[in-house]
This record gives sequence, structure tokens and C-alpha cells, in this order.
Amino acid sequence: MDKVMKLASQRAVVIFSMSSCCMCHTIKRLFLELGVNPAVYELDEDPRGREMERALVHLLGRSPSVPAVFIGGKLVGSTDRIMSLHLGGRLVPLLRDAGAIWLHKCLK
Repeated sequence: MDKVMKLASQRAVVIFSMSSCCMCHTIKRLFLELGVNPAVYELDEDPRGREMERALVHLLGRSPSVPAVFIGGKLVGSTDRIMSLHLGGRLVPLLRDAGAIWLHKCLK
């Protein structure tokens, strides 16, 4: 769990993913379209991926554990939570507060 928390605190947005997961792809694409450059850790391509996946299952309280999104070093959740925030207009302010995106005054 220490490895996951350390990685999650190193960037404004961190996504733990599996390279073959369609929901992970969707979430990564959403963040890129919002202008975010997240750190993405593909658990199936990392030698410590299984260990990190177990930690994420513990943190999320469910399996599958991906995608797991951290914003500002805090676990926000998986696809359902991210999409709920986005559709409710609360994701962009959260990203802005974390320093993940910058919006020009005229775009606010």
C-alpha cells in the first residue's frame, strides 16, 4: 500500500489502470480531453502490479480495482465516481483545485 500511496502523491492526477481494460481507457481519455496530463500506471505491465492491485482492492473495498483515480493525492474512486463528478460539473473544479488544469478567466 505504501507504494500506491507514494505514487499517488507524486502528481496532481494519478490513474492506476490495466492496459486491456475498456473502462480504464475511457477514464484516461476523459482526463486527456479535459487537458489533464495524468500519471498512468498500467498494473499489468508493472512488476509490482499484483501487489499494487491488492492494495487498491483494499482501498476501494471492491474488485475490480481499476481504474483507480487519485486527485491531489486523495483517492477519488473508479469509473462510476469519476463520471458522476464529471456529469455533475464537479470534476473540473476538483482538477483545478489540485493544479491539474488551468483555465483562462474567459473560459470559467
